[in-house]
Formats: sequence, structure tokens, C-alpha cells
Amino acid sequence: MENSKQIRRALVSVYHKDGLDEILHKLHEEGVELLSTGGTQAFIEGLGIPCRKVEDVTGYPSILGGRVKTLHPKVFGGILGRRELAGDQFEMQKYEIPEIDLVIVDLYPFEDTVKSGASEAEIIEKIDIGGISLIRAAAKNFKDVVIVPSKAEYSVLMGLLREQGACTTLAQRRDLAARAFGVSSHYDTAIHGWFVS
Repeated sequence: MENSKQIRRALVSVYHKDGLDEILHKLHEEGVELLSTGGTQAFIEGLGIPCRKVEDVTGYPSILGGRVKTLHPKVFGGILGRRELAGDQFEMQKYEIPEIDLVIVDLYPFEDTVKSGASEAEIIEKIDIGGISLIRAAAKNFKDVVIVPSKAEYSVLMGLLREQGACTTLAQRRDLAARAFGVSSHYDTAIHGWFVS
């Protein structure tokens, strides 16, 4: 496959876990190392699949009531590091930053929380920070990284895994990046709408 990249390590951080089982089993079958946090990590391990804690990579636990989990140079460096640049590769080795080839995210349900009549404090806590940052970082580096930005794309990834194993083409990664920026744009528009309403 032209400009194909192998997925060796995946970061999974999702709100909605339904529909993820088959993907996780397939990734494990393909030898992909999984990284995750909190509830997602417990979910993965509950399926009998090994999962490395993000905090074991970063050296920091989840802090501030879960507001800060993945926001760390060892996570974002692993996503944004350019595989073809010697300088990036040197720094990744120097700072022991593992390459992350696939990011699966499903954002906090901001719009559903607003519709539920929740309090302002509850709504604000459903403004996703780490997830949206992961989406943007992975989409920006689509030349090297696969981004699955919402539950709606689970089936797209599963289709690729069935057909090609843990390998994707540049065109496929670019298509998922375009979907990712659509997700982030919609999400920020909804947040902006709530603030100005």
C-alpha cells in the first residue's frame, strides 16, 4: 500500500465505550500496544487485554479531579513527533517519548449535558480539553498518525483493521484527519453557542 504506516502503539481515551470491544480485540490480535487512562483503561483490562497506564509513560497521575490526564509532552510528543525528521527522532529518544501511531477519542458529551438541563458547573466540566487536544494533534500529524475522533468513526477503523490489519495508507489517514477537524469544529461551535446564548 502506498505511503502505508504500521500501527504499533495506540492511545485510547473515550467517553462512550460501547462498540469499542471488537476494535480493542483486533488491535491486540495485531500486536498493538495499548495506552489508556482511568475508566477506559479499566474497561480494556476488563476485556482481558493488557493496557499500559498513561501515567506510567508520563510519570504523573491524573490530577485536578481528572481535568489533567493526557496533557503531557510524553503523550503529545509521541503523537506530534515527525517520523521522517532526524531532529524529532533524536529528541524523542533523548526524552524517552514513545511513538503513538493511533489515537482513539470520544469526547465528553457537552451537547447532551446542556440538553439535560444540567447546572452551569456540570456543563463546564463537560468541556473536553485533553480529548480535543489529542484530536487536533493526531489530525495535524496525519502523515504518521491515525485519528479516530468519535464513536461515529469506530466502524471506519474496524473496516480498515479487517481489510488491512494494523496498517493504513496516507489517503486513509488524511480522510480521518478531515473527519477529526469536523468533529472538533462542531464541538467548539456548540460550546461557543452555549456561552453566547
